[in-house]
Amino acid sequence: MAKSEKQKLKLIALLEILREYTDEEHGITMNEIIEQLDQREIKAERKSIYSDFALLNENGYEIAKNKEKGNVTYCLLNREFELPELKLLVDAVQASKFISEKKSNDLIRKIESLSSKYQATALQRQVYVANRVKTNYESVYYNIDDINQAVNQNSPISFDYYEWTLQKEMKLRENGQKKNISPWALMWDDENYYMVAYDKESEQIKHYRVDKMRKIRVMDGSRDGKEQFEKFDMAIYAKKVFNMFTGNEQNVKLEFHNRLIGVVMDRFGKDVMIIPNSEETFTIHVKVNVSNMFYGWIIGLGDGVKILGPEPVVDDFKAVLERTKKKY
Repeated sequence: MAKSEKQKLKLIALLEILREYTDEEHGITMNEIIEQLDQREIKAERKSIYSDFALLNENGYEIAKNKEKGNVTYCLLNREFELPELKLLVDAVQASKFISEKKSNDLIRKIESLSSKYQATALQRQVYVANRVKTNYESVYYNIDDINQAVNQNSPISFDYYEWTLQKEMKLRENGQKKNISPWALMWDDENYYMVAYDKESEQIKHYRVDKMRKIRVMDGSRDGKEQFEKFDMAIYAKKVFNMFTGNEQNVKLEFHNRLIGVVMDRFGKDVMIIPNSEETFTIHVKVNVSNMFYGWIIGLGDGVKILGPEPVVDDFKAVLERTKKKY
């Protein structure tokens, strides 16, 4: 590239230098800026850089002038993401089982590029991806892209749905060839990614693990389930299902010890009605998908919770406990 053409890139290069080498706690001197530009084969004088700073400030880039150890330094204050926000993104990538270790590391490197080199070091200190439970399926990204394409085009999809074997391999599930499935949303729950969709054949809302989907094909035609999803609330759906295990929806009455109020709030939200039952207990009425995972949640809370009704759910829970007892 000719030098005259590189000069046209001076403003972009200056912004890149400020983003990489400065933040609220670290600045760069004018001599260092000129040196960095020179490495990019861009010649610049102090006066022209001051003009560039003024232009950047006028267009929303806040460049501060400070004194550090007797030197005048400059730094870029406003960024698309603050350091705590970047740390949250890194934490989310690390925790996501549906993102492979390789993809996790790639994503974290890209997140680091949104910060200064000093902040990137702070981000790197909290990276613990190795030995975490991660999928080895590299095409989850493409699955998400295909699902989003279908949603944007208002199209149904077909796909193959897989499961794990005892040989630690993935195989096509029995009846795993899914057709005329209408995707409406993507949902993250229990560190996994799910597609929430309408199954035309069963006329039900169902969910599928994205990392277990293969050979997604966007089909002709329009999605079904519009009427069902017009009144669908993803947050309420997440409260009803436990670890994404479906079951028959029931209005269940539960009694809790007062010490478990935080657990109830975390699970069902602040809108749940709390009815004092005694000095030590309270009751709630909630709609849940009654499943073994729901019962497992109840068991995990020990003597701090009791199912009061309806009677068929109480009887079913007793039967589950009895079957479990017989195993020991």
